[in-house]
Amino acid sequence: MSIRVILAGGKGTRMGELTRVTNKHLLPVGAWPMVYHPLKKLTGAGVQEILLVSGTEHMGDFVELLGSGRDHNCRLTYRVQDEAGGIAQALGLAEHFCMGSRSLVLLGDNIFRDSLIPLLEKANSRPDWAWIGLKQVPDPGRYGVAELKGDQVMGIEEKPENPKSDFAVVGIYIYPPDVFNLIKTLKPSRRNELEITDVNNHYIKQGRMGCFSLDGYWTDAGTLDSLDYSNELVRKEPPRF
Repeated sequence: MSIRVILAGGKGTRMGELTRVTNKHLLPVGAWPMVYHPLKKLTGAGVQEILLVSGTEHMGDFVELLGSGRDHNCRLTYRVQDEAGGIAQALGLAEHFCMGSRSLVLLGDNIFRDSLIPLLEKANSRPDWAWIGLKQVPDPGRYGVAELKGDQVMGIEEKPENPKSDFAVVGIYIYPPDVFNLIKTLKPSRRNELEITDVNNHYIKQGRMGCFSLDGYWTDAGTLDSLDYSNELVRKEPPRF
């Protein structure tokens, strides 16, 4: 797997005044800026080549904070997403860096306890498949929800009124090289974005989707409430890097 991607774009509008002058991924979670969490997950799994994708407004802040990656035992490359076009569009910016290899994608506002190493080992069993992370949650209707048959993913619904399971799709994805050709065929959704759920459902229809469940805590830190919750989780039980 030649490239690992951290997606740290978005306006952070749900964070109110906190993100008027900074990117949400630079807000603190525990002892570090939020973006340190996915970065430390990747370097803790032995990753050395990392691409960070963010918007135009605060890319300079990421570069000033993280630099070349030398202080984090990795080599960082930066790519600008000119507009908020969705997760799939942001991933499409990584095509040049993947060079025909698989890509591991982390959403920058996902905070979770587990190490990535067992997840990568499981995904290596079928390198031509896509893989998604799942977490059992009490309020699945807030998320993309996986319909499961045993350990097989049958479909994914975005924020369903009547969820078919209580397993939310978390911001950890692994894709084979053909994902970039697939992204080029996507049509914008009603939100005028290229949806990562459309990508995932494509692989499900092909019978090429695997999943792994997180044992420890998981949350996204994209709202004021979930940012507070993330800090509480990390203070009580530091994540495994």
